Amino acid sequence: MFGIYLKRELGRRKKAALVIALGLALGIALVITVDSVSAGMTQAQDKVLKSLYGLGTDMTVTKAQSAPKAGSSQGPDFKFDAKSSSSNKQSSDRVMTQGGQALSSSLVTKVGAQKGVASAVGALTLNVTKVDGSFTQGKAKSSTSSSSGSQQQGGPGGGTSSGGGQPQVQGGGANFSVNSYSVAGIDVTNQDLGPLATSKITSGRTFTSAQTNAKVAVVGKSYAKTKKYKVGSTFKISGTKFTVIGIATPDSSESTTDVFVPLKRAQTLGDAKNKVTTIYVKATDSQQISAVKKAIQSNISGTTVTTSADLASTVSGSLSTASDLATSVGKWLSIAVLAAAFLVAALLTSSAVSRRVREFGTLKALGWPSRKVTRQVVGESMVNGLIGGALGIALGLAAAYAVTAISPKLTAQLGSTGGGGGMGGPGGPGGGPGQQSASSSMEIALSAPVSLTTIALAVGLAVTGGLIAGAMGGWRASRMRPADALRSVS
Repeated sequence: MFGIYLKRELGRRKKAALVIALGLALGIALVITVDSVSAGMTQAQDKVLKSLYGLGTDMTVTKAQSAPKAGSSQGPDFKFDAKSSSSNKQSSDRVMTQGGQALSSSLVTKVGAQKGVASAVGALTLNVTKVDGSFTQGKAKSSTSSSSGSQQQGGPGGGTSSGGGQPQVQGGGANFSVNSYSVAGIDVTNQDLGPLATSKITSGRTFTSAQTNAKVAVVGKSYAKTKKYKVGSTFKISGTKFTVIGIATPDSSESTTDVFVPLKRAQTLGDAKNKVTTIYVKATDSQQISAVKKAIQSNISGTTVTTSADLASTVSGSLSTASDLATSVGKWLSIAVLAAAFLVAALLTSSAVSRRVREFGTLKALGWPSRKVTRQVVGESMVNGLIGGALGIALGLAAAYAVTAISPKLTAQLGSTGGGGGMGGPGGPGGGPGQQSASSSMEIALSAPVSLTTIALAVGLAVTGGLIAGAMGGWRASRMRPADALRSVS
């Protein structure tokens, strides 16, 4: 009897049922859209952090920065001599540790021994500045800061610069170029943690555990494209010849490291024996990150510990703005629309019951108890709620698919933590003096993944909406008396 009556009444009131269902559907669809976009924002932020930190890294340990000495040079000096009137081509490399800050390799073991640390890996980040030039007569001296791809030219008696430094040319002409790039020395015995962990080898192979001091390199995809490197290509750093064994493609849209070499070989290049610039740390439990940070700071002096939360607070740009909007404005907008949808459904259900005074009054006169009438109204409301839930899920999935298909581009500006040690990632912001401003900008494509949890939430909201509307309508119906039916007869 319940099912037959329910089907008949829903068929008679299709328009009212559709209006109630659509109201709930819009609220549920908005919740799904906001939730999926927020999930996409979280994924995008994770990509930004991983591009600096490395896959699975919870924090980094770097040397606490000290103030630069008065009168110290901010860039390396290069000297070239032209000994004859003929053209004299010369090349010089200057290899420096990132920011001039380095830790003892022994601290890697000490950090790894701290309570709550699952593993710790050291890496050495180098900044290589290469100057190539040709000179005619006279002598030339250039003092320049690292500047990727800058071109500098000087004529007789003077010079100009479009890049970082101010070349000084005396008694002749000079034409030279400055190219800077980053080199990361990695522990080849543990590549699951550290700067290479966020990249996939798309050509060639990665290092073997036996290549701890080999003259081989893995090159980032974008840098390899710029230099036209491929597997088997060779290049020199400070006179040491390296062979490219692999091309690495970063998981995110941009990598902060151009060249990867074995750690021992990098220490030799940078004249930093038994030194590292960054220690990558993975905690045993994500809930223990704060405790591990405090333990390292307390037990190992002269270091700065940077967690992913610290790093996330320095990310700005459209990604940060959109994330803030999604988590604040979007959340409260969803709650407001959903509450309005529930209220409208309840009011429409109550209004529909009021128009059925004769029907319910007659049923009571025939012997129907109030609980049976209430059950009937709640049943109709539940069906309307489930229909609204189905429509809302469909609309929400369509909206999430549209966002993923369009894939709007968001930028993330990577700034410094404002602390002494900086980010700790290779080439990352805050690596040393003179690097306290944002160092790079990444572009991330936004997606809107919909999880099973979100779908379950939508179903729960549909049921909740139906129950609220049914409760309001059932309460109104339970107050009706058989005499109300007689008074409604004209």
